[in-house]
Amino acid sequence: MSERTIYFDHAATTALDARVLEAMLPYLTTEYGNASSIYTIGRHAMQAIDHSREQVAELLHARPSEIAFVGCGTESDNLAIKGMAFASQKKGKHIITTPIEHHAVLYTCQYLERFGFDTTYLPVDEYGMVNPEDVERSITDQTVLVSVMYANNEVGTIEPIAEIGRICRARKIPFHVDAVQAGGALPIDVLELKADMLSLSSHKFYGPKGLGILYVRQGMRILPQLQGGSQERGRRAGTENVANIVGAASALKLAYEEMPEVTPRVQALRDRLIAGVLQIPRSRLTGHPTERLPNSASFAFEGVEGESILLNLDLLGVAASTGSACTSGSVDPSHVLVAMGFPSGWSHGSLRFTLGKHNTEEEVETVLGALPGIIERLRGLGI
Repeated sequence: MSERTIYFDHAATTALDARVLEAMLPYLTTEYGNASSIYTIGRHAMQAIDHSREQVAELLHARPSEIAFVGCGTESDNLAIKGMAFASQKKGKHIITTPIEHHAVLYTCQYLERFGFDTTYLPVDEYGMVNPEDVERSITDQTVLVSVMYANNEVGTIEPIAEIGRICRARKIPFHVDAVQAGGALPIDVLELKADMLSLSSHKFYGPKGLGILYVRQGMRILPQLQGGSQERGRRAGTENVANIVGAASALKLAYEEMPEVTPRVQALRDRLIAGVLQIPRSRLTGHPTERLPNSASFAFEGVEGESILLNLDLLGVAASTGSACTSGSVDPSHVLVAMGFPSGWSHGSLRFTLGKHNTEEEVETVLGALPGIIERLRGLGI
């Protein structure tokens, strides 16, 4: 195998696009002004932020005033959920979400439960799909927020967000969408989705780490979670990270410009990977067979630990991911697969490959050549 890493973990992060770095460089060097300053280089910084905000808004079909730049996707989720919950608690303390959300959502809901909020975790089917009718049935006169992810980060299933959005809009319930995994991979039209808040993370679409985006529909009131200055229309205090803001907007624009070319090629690689992996005995595709992210191929293997698969792949120069988590020396099963009803013998053995625009057919074939032997050997060792 080549010494070069075969990187199949683009859901975790992506490499910074060279064109994005070029756009960022002036704001890391000569254009270093603080956007709150009124002199020339400060005004240049604010102009760059304003332009970036307009770019992002246009891509999402939003107004520039509805776009807030924050520190990461996790902060975006936290600001949306906590901000809406605390701003609305006089009306009620009921939140609706799913058990397959990213921990940035799940742990935030658990945090709010310490303040008297009640969370309904909707069931999902064997593919990780939420039934919009369950959302409607769960809404009460105390419900102040529904939060459902656009696409699952582990199994790639795309949720019926527009349908859920229509239900929430009709019932006048604020609707938050964690679109971190969908950003740059799926079309995002906040008007069509009927989203009131939507979260993105720059480093998922070849932008810089450390920059999140939160869309907040005009008229939605959220309580800021950082106290300080009046940046981001009072929604997020703190000196703006101008370079990363410029990078995030540039990366998102490039992602959507290149989508018609990139998506079919990446999807073909994904389909070849799925077909090859499913030749391995006692293997299963996880997530929806068709309604899934174009770059996501996720599996479960009976009788083997996901962590062990990853370590063996890493020795061969292959970077992938698993949904299981190593905690206190023991491996916990994927919370997503557990919610989808996978038995213990399968839910420990999860493996996720997420492809990117630079992956090749040769890399896919290399992985398909190595993986069956790894699984067979680990089963023989009982790990």
